[in-house]
Formats: sequence, C-alpha cells, structure tokens
Amino acid sequence: MYGLQEINKEYNRRGDAVVAFRCDRLEIGAGEYVAVVGPSGSGKTTLLSLLGGMLSPTRGKVWLDGQSLYDLSVAERTRIRRQRMGFVFQSFNLIPYLTALENVQLPLVLTGLPATEQCRRATALLDRFGLHGRLGHKPNELSVGQQQRVALARTLVNDPRIILADEPTGNLDPTNRQLVLEILDESCRSGRTVVMVTHDPEAARHAHRQLRLCDGAVSEILVRNSTTKSGDAA
Repeated sequence: MYGLQEINKEYNRRGDAVVAFRCDRLEIGAGEYVAVVGPSGSGKTTLLSLLGGMLSPTRGKVWLDGQSLYDLSVAERTRIRRQRMGFVFQSFNLIPYLTALENVQLPLVLTGLPATEQCRRATALLDRFGLHGRLGHKPNELSVGQQQRVALARTLVNDPRIILADEPTGNLDPTNRQLVLEILDESCRSGRTVVMVTHDPEAARHAHRQLRLCDGAVSEILVRNSTTKSGDAA
C-alpha cells in the first residue's frame, strides 16, 4: 500500500530550514490500522498530508501501490484522492449552507453519479449513523456529535480504500467518541486502510500499530502487546 523512502520535509522559517518530518523507511500495509501519536509539533499532521498527496516532500519518495505519488501531476493526485481516499478532520469541514444530505452527497456529485443514486447512498449512510431525522438540517442546526457523524458519512459515501483521520475524536463527548471509533474499527475490518492522528491514548489503542513521533521523526513503534524502538524506520 504505502511506502515512504528517505523522506525529508522542511520549511523555511526566517531563513532557517526547519525539519517537519523525516523518515528513512516506513511501510503501511493494505487493511492496516495505524495510529500516529506524539506531542504537538512532532510532525503528525505533516505525515498525514504527505500520505494524502497534499504536501510534497522536500526530498524522498512516497509510494502508493507502486506509484511514486509526487511524480504524478496535480490532476492525477486529485483523481486518486477523489477515488481512493477519504479524509476525516477534527473541524468537520462541512459546507454551512448545505443540508446534511447535500454535504454527504457532495463527493458523489463530483463522480457524475445519477442524482437518485447519490440520494440513496447518502440517505442510507445517514440512516445508519442515526441521522435519518436530520437529513434537511444544516450544520449549525446539528450538535457537534451529529456534525462529526455527517462528516464521517461524507468520508465513507465514496467507499474509499484509505481513510486518513486527523484528531477525529478531539471535540466529542464519550458517546460520540465511541461511535466514531467503532466506525473506524468497522472500516478497517471491511478491508480499508486507516491512518489516524490522535492525542487520545484510548483511541490509539484501537489501532494495530502506533507510530510515536518526536521532533519530526518516528521514535517508537508500538504493535499491540509489543514495543519496538526505531530511529527513523518502521
């Protein structure tokens, strides 16, 4: 699935090069559930952006199913994101003037799917997430937990094979937090690859493997019931 090779991502701050993320080698297999943990500023979101085709490395290669992701054109990377990836953000990124149903339908609009099929798929997911009575509500008419469930439904409506989640439980109460984790667990059981950035130790324990970052590098790899020290490699 994913392979990172001799990656270095740097930013220029006041004339100085700052390393945001570096990694000699990292592999993430198809169907794997990986949690990325570490303090703020350790490179977690940078890694997620690299995997999502949204942030090109300063040096090195990001491989996705044998393709060098950043040797593709911007249009080709956009197509891969649209067809194969789903993104979950702590801020939800719902469009405020669209209803819950319209927000979930949006990725399907971009595929050219007939409107009746768009509506059927979006309605089925919202119903599954307990939101059938909220189809016509706009984001500001929904609770925080309901907004996150709408955002998750939008992520899954295209049946992505890869889910990249950035602090998906950060703003949620215990009930909605548990629901989100169950959805991610189920997504992995169905064969999807899940990479989740989180500060939540309990959420991280749902993953097959934890990558602990420190100062932009992988410092530790925790597999369920075992721990491995790692300089830059996994």
